[in-house]
Amino acid sequence: MSKKILFIDRDGTLIEEPPDEQIDRLGKFRLEPDAIPALLRLRDAGYQFVMVSNQDGLGTRRFPKRNFQPLQDLLLQILASQGIEFAAVRICPHLPADRCDCRKPKLGLLTDYLRASAWSREDSAVIGDRPTDVQLAENLGIRCLRYDRRKLGWREIARQLVDAPRRARVLRRTNETSITVTVDLDTPAPANIDTGIGFFDHMLEQIARNAGLGLEITCDGDLEVDEHHTVEDVGLALGTALKQALGDKRGVGRYGFVLPMDESCAQVALDLSGRAYFVFKGRFPRELVGELPTELVPHFFHSLSQALAATLHMTVTGDNTHHMVEALFKGFGRALRPALARNAGSEVPSTKGVL
Repeated sequence: MSKKILFIDRDGTLIEEPPDEQIDRLGKFRLEPDAIPALLRLRDAGYQFVMVSNQDGLGTRRFPKRNFQPLQDLLLQILASQGIEFAAVRICPHLPADRCDCRKPKLGLLTDYLRASAWSREDSAVIGDRPTDVQLAENLGIRCLRYDRRKLGWREIARQLVDAPRRARVLRRTNETSITVTVDLDTPAPANIDTGIGFFDHMLEQIARNAGLGLEITCDGDLEVDEHHTVEDVGLALGTALKQALGDKRGVGRYGFVLPMDESCAQVALDLSGRAYFVFKGRFPRELVGELPTELVPHFFHSLSQALAATLHMTVTGDNTHHMVEALFKGFGRALRPALARNAGSEVPSTKGVL
């Protein structure tokens, strides 16, 4: 899995901007408010830290008596004592007039590190208080959270990064279907579904409503042939979107169960395990409900579980086919709700450390 990296400035972001006459003296700096608890929360959410700073010639031949290293070492020791480690520390010692390749916002300081790391631009960010930090983010192709103690402090930065809405948009194009799926796991909203199969649309709405998520699906499929490609490919696209929105699954419930509906009863067991496996038990009295062939109902869930990389067991009994199918879709939504819920802390819910 690609790393989530925070490229963090030092002076004015991690510590108060030190006066020039104090920069080489031990103990003459203060951490910015809430820096340690915020960094711990970000660490637990899977972020890796890289310090990137310019030093304006200090500790060089031009300024042999001005040594920043004691301050730097003390800062790293304090943070390490609290469980905060930096994967890399990159500090340019030059002045702007030196026209070096390593001075921020240039990328020279980071070239070797970035080359050796598989990292996600979408999930990474620069945190700093200067225009050079904004430009560094642009050069890296990632966002910048410009630190400001009053407007965007460490507590808010951690909240925005850790509690960011889990969203995904998937486009699936084949010779048989053209599908767009948008999901938002954290913002329930009325579902907007159009697959060309009315009863199928209604069932997909049941998933969204019972799972408590935002869902939009449009599908232009070859219904003049039959419904198979539309149902199958929507399942694949929806499963892919859910998987992308879940990210590394930190803090999720992982498991979900249940659903009775009148005379019918659907039992749904779900595990966001990272392993695709599907089991279905049940027989429908009718071949069609509306325009939806009932043989495609287990096929839809099989396709979805494969793309979601989830274990899904479903059993349904009953006399009314409409009720049986609806119980399965509602039951899946209800099983999905606790599995997606982000209320289990910052850990990946697995002894392996990955799902």
